[in-house]
Parts: sequence; structure tokens; C-alpha cells
Amino acid sequence: MIIDMPSTTTSAIAKELVSIREEGGAVALGRVLTLLIVTGRDTDEQAILAANEASAEHPMRVIVLELEHDSSEPRLDAQIRVGGDAGASEVVRLRAHGEAAHDPETLVQGLLLPDAPVVTWWTERPSTPPSFEPLGRLAQLRITDAAPRYGEPDVDSRHAIKQLAEGFIAGDSDLAWTRLTAWRALLASVLDQPPYEDITRVHVTGAPGSATARLMAAWLGLALRIRVKLIEHEDRVTDRGAGLSSVELTRASGTVRLERVSEDTIELDQTGAPIQHVALPLSTLTQLLAEELRSLAPDTFLGRVLREGLPLVDCASDARARGANAE
Repeated sequence: MIIDMPSTTTSAIAKELVSIREEGGAVALGRVLTLLIVTGRDTDEQAILAANEASAEHPMRVIVLELEHDSSEPRLDAQIRVGGDAGASEVVRLRAHGEAAHDPETLVQGLLLPDAPVVTWWTERPSTPPSFEPLGRLAQLRITDAAPRYGEPDVDSRHAIKQLAEGFIAGDSDLAWTRLTAWRALLASVLDQPPYEDITRVHVTGAPGSATARLMAAWLGLALRIRVKLIEHEDRVTDRGAGLSSVELTRASGTVRLERVSEDTIELDQTGAPIQHVALPLSTLTQLLAEELRSLAPDTFLGRVLREGLPLVDCASDARARGANAE
């Protein structure tokens, strides 16, 4: 069911939600959190779909906020989605115009579930560190995505990582980091087998500006206490999932190389062992969001990766790397 409420107020929206529950028998007692989705001018339907699907695991109230800082008269338009149009959640879309868009914190305060955690997710990069944003101050978990959005220059991801590092506080998270969970688990399992030798060299390869590849290099640098070379391939296509191409670790007995060969498969090549193919599909947006919401405990380790691991990363283009290897 979808209910449109043009030129309304947050008080009227809250009353309508109560009326819907009373008339339809829906209850909010099972909702475990409030998810604030901050979008641009146009609602990110992909983000709403991901939230609806993730609500099967995490029932929640979803508040989608579109802020239009234009010169029009102050106005708040709303849309409520429940039932089949909202999964196991309630979705409230708010579109604020003019001066009504200047105070987003006040807009959502009356719609937050009482005594439930608040998560804020920006589908576009915020202009300041997440914890500095008005809706970031409300949240226990703040989710951004340093990977470039479609059509944006790759260099933006470098700026996003730098901004996240400089303003990081406990509770900040990023989907570029979440995409590494399966890679990190696979690498840890490989290194937990003999021979137990020190790693002497690490190469990470990714598309230009890949936030995921950069964070992988930073994590390995911190975990192994070694400088890591990040090689950027100009012929790689940077996208929100496959920006990380390969990881190569060198030790006394040989090398360990993991390389993504398809959207579903990682190839594991170790000196002295047959090549293995490991099923590791690219994570969907729903899977990434659901993983973020499983534990609302602050990820302090990400802060260490950003602050201590990034300085250990040496970045080179593919051409520069080939030249260095030839010398």
C-alpha cells in the first residue's frame, strides 16, 4: 500500500502511521531499528529496494530523506509505503523543499522509533565527515560508500577515503570496507596454513581509484606490518564491486596469488600447489546492507586501517609498475 501526503507535516505523518497500524493490524513492536536513507534530488529506488529486502532479516522503519535546497516555498511532501511495497519494514519518503530542507534533524525526530538504534546511510557522499552531519549525530551507525557512483570520476574515491580517515569516529562505516569481508576471510584462511613464513612483499591490483583495493592494501599493511604496493590498471573497469582485481603475497617458499577471474570466482594460485577456484560472488547491495546491520557495535578496527594502514600503501599505475619490475 502506498499513501501520498503532499504539503504535510511530520506530525501528520506520525498520526497516519499510527492509523495504518490500527486499521491494518500492523505493529511496530517488531521493528529493531530506524534506517535513515539520505538521497539526492531523486529517490534512490535501488537503496529502498535493498532496505526492503534486508528488512526480512532486520525489520525496521525506513525514512528516506530528499533535501531540495531550492528557492521554492517551504514544503514537505511525503509518501508512506507499507505491506507488499515495504517488505518487513515501513517506508516513509520525505521530500523537503526550500527552508524546510535546512533542518533535516528536526524533520525526522518525530518519526524515529522510540528506544531503537538509528542508522544513517548516505547514498551520495556527504560533503563533510559522517559524524559532522546533522543526521550523523543522531545515529549509532553511519554508512557511506567511498566507491564512485556511476558517472563520477574515479579520483573522488581517493578523496572520500581521505575524508573518512580524517573524520573517523567509532560508528563510521563504509560499503567499500564491507565488500572486503569475504576477501579478508579467504586470505586469513590461506595464511593460517603452513608454511608459516613471514610475508616479504605484497602487491594489490585494482582499477584506478578503487576504494576497495585501497582499503585492502591498507588492511594488509596494518595486519602484516609491511609496506604494500597498490597497482592501478588503466584497463580495469571501476565499479562498485569489482574494483579489486588481485592480491599477491611473497614469502620465502614462493607466492600466494588470489585473482578475481569472474563475478563469481576467485582463483587461488600457490607455489607448489594446484590452482584452486573459490566461489566468491560479488555482494549485492542488499547483502552489504544486511551485513552492516547485523552488528551495530562500532568497528574501531576500520579506524586503525584508515589511520595506520593507509600510510603504508604505495600507489603506482600499471605502466610505472611494469617499468619498475623491468629494472
